Amino acid sequence: MKAIVVDPPGRTADSLRLDEVPDPRPSDEEVLIRIHATALNRADIMQRIGNYPAQHGASDILGLELAGEVIEAGSRVRGLSVGDRVYGLSGGGGYAELATLHESLAMPIPDQLTYHEAASIPEVFFTANTAVRTLGQTLPGERILIHAGGSGVGIAAIQIARLIGAEVWITAGSEEKCERARELGADVTINYREQDFADVISEQADGQGVDVILDVIGRDYWDTNLKSLATAGRLVLVGLMGGARAETNLGVILQKRLRIFGTVMRSRPLIDRAGITRDYQLHLEPAIISGEMKPIIDSVFPLSKAAAAHQYMAENRNFGKILLDCIDIDELSER
Repeated sequence: MKAIVVDPPGRTADSLRLDEVPDPRPSDEEVLIRIHATALNRADIMQRIGNYPAQHGASDILGLELAGEVIEAGSRVRGLSVGDRVYGLSGGGGYAELATLHESLAMPIPDQLTYHEAASIPEVFFTANTAVRTLGQTLPGERILIHAGGSGVGIAAIQIARLIGAEVWITAGSEEKCERARELGADVTINYREQDFADVISEQADGQGVDVILDVIGRDYWDTNLKSLATAGRLVLVGLMGGARAETNLGVILQKRLRIFGTVMRSRPLIDRAGITRDYQLHLEPAIISGEMKPIIDSVFPLSKAAAAHQYMAENRNFGKILLDCIDIDELSER
C-alpha cells in the first residue's frame, strides 16, 4: 500500500514522502480499513520531529484518526462486517491507504456524515469531551475559557460547552478566528495578539474569574491561567505548545482551592480509549447527528501533499480540521 513515511525525522515537513510499505494485517479483534480520510493533529508534527514516538505495538505511520470502509474483519470481531463505514481514534497508521483498528474503537459512521466529516471528529471531540465534561466538570451557567479557540480541539470544546449551557470565553490569534468562534457560540472572544486575556477576564468577569480553563499552551500561560481562575476553579491541560516546565506560587492553588488536571489520548490503554469512545457515542454523537454540533473542516489535501498540510498547520493558518484524502492520493478531492 501507499503511505506517508518520515525519512528522516526532522523539524521541516520535507521529511514526509509517499512510499510503498507492507499492508497491515488485522488481529483477531481488529478490522482492516480502506481509509478514505484522515486528519492532522499537533501530535503528528511532534512525532515527525522525533519527540513523540509511537506507542509499543502501534503503527509508526502518522495519523491518529481515520474514516473508511471495513474490508476485512478478524475472527473474533462482533458487530462489524465487510462494507461497513467506520471511524475512530487509532494509535497510528492513518496516513495510508489501509489501517487496522480494534473493534472497540471502530464506530459506525452515521448516515448524516461524509467520510471527511467523520475523520475530523475523533481526536478533537474525544479530547474536548474529556476536558470540558469529564475532568472540567463544566456546569450550566459556569464560565469556561478555551485557549486556541480556532483549533480543532478548541472548536469542539466551544460546541460542547454550549451544549452544556456554559458561558464560553475563547482566545484566538486573529479577529477572523474570533468572529468564526462567535458564530459557533462563543460569548466572549479575546484576540491574544492584541489583548491580555487575564486583563479582559479581570475587567469583564465581575472580579470572579472563570470556572474552567482548557489550555493547550502550558508554561507560557501557567501563571495567568491560575490568576484568571475563580475560587474552586479547574484547569485542564491538554497541550504544552508554550513549554513543559514552569515555576509557580503553590499558595495560589491552595488559597483558591484549585484543581489541575492533565490529559492525553494516545498513551492511554485500550480499555480507557474504548470507554472514551463509548462516552462520545452516548453524549455527543446524537448532537452531531441532529446538527446541534458539527465538525468544522478547514481544508483537504491529497495524501501525497502531507508535507504541505503539515506546513499549513505549523503556520497556524487553519480554523478547524486539516484533512488528508487517502482515496484521491495525488489530487484534491471534489467530494
